[in-house]
Amino acid sequence: MADTTILLKVLLKQRHLQGHRAFCKEYDRVAAKVESDLKGSWPSKAQFYRWLSGELVGLPYADHCRILESMFPKWTAEQLFGPYNEGIDFIPDPSTAPVAEARKSPPSPRSAGVADIVAAYANRSDYIHQLPPARLFDGAKDIRLVGLSLNVLCQNYPDRALLRQLEAGTIVSCLFLDPSGENITRREAEESLSPGHLSVLTRVNIEAIRRLKAKLPAEAQPNLRIRTYDEPVRFNIAIVDDTTCVVQPYLPDARGLDSPTLVLERQPQPGLFDTFTQVFDAIWDRATEVTE
Repeated sequence: MADTTILLKVLLKQRHLQGHRAFCKEYDRVAAKVESDLKGSWPSKAQFYRWLSGELVGLPYADHCRILESMFPKWTAEQLFGPYNEGIDFIPDPSTAPVAEARKSPPSPRSAGVADIVAAYANRSDYIHQLPPARLFDGAKDIRLVGLSLNVLCQNYPDRALLRQLEAGTIVSCLFLDPSGENITRREAEESLSPGHLSVLTRVNIEAIRRLKAKLPAEAQPNLRIRTYDEPVRFNIAIVDDTTCVVQPYLPDARGLDSPTLVLERQPQPGLFDTFTQVFDAIWDRATEVTE
């Protein structure tokens, strides 16, 4: 589906609903007619843009399909997520639109038994390319991160953007591996790095976050929380708005950049999302606060 326009993107553009906020308003309007309990169950921003990019494997969950088919009653979910071969400015009609024959989709994540996983990437670079930090963090109200140096936030997301969100009330919780601890030294040896390599990088990132916190108005400073932990580093976890979770395991003899990456979306029933949320919460409770 790379570089392929899907029908849903064309139809949303026709109605000026290609932005996440506008789409969510329309989603809630339709949901109120279909089943009021589905109001507010629209996809997260990251998931929505994966829909439009054509990256989705199979179809969204059944509730999303119901709303979309009610939003576009002339089309089936299979057609909406199928490739569209005309120009994006051409307004399609079900009777004449040259939509490719619906592809045989693999089972949806729920039926395939892959829990909350909505995307998987071979390494961190592929993940960053497909889901850049701006798309993941922009507009978020709660961001929780645990890992080693937290480069995705400290090195790949603009300070000004983070400051604006913190001043607007976003809560950001950062859990760094202790740069003076035993486990960061073990990780350096595991990656065959020179002693102090990861410690220096982590200290630089912690100081960058501390300087950012100092720039905040006094009333907003509690919104940026910083802690360190000294335990074996197993996962890099980013939890955004309690709806999207990005998980990267740390592999032996491999840099973090080479880690496979899973993107999870919270579902009504417990799944992997809850598992990794519990991992973050447990480490956070054991961690040490970084003070001024």
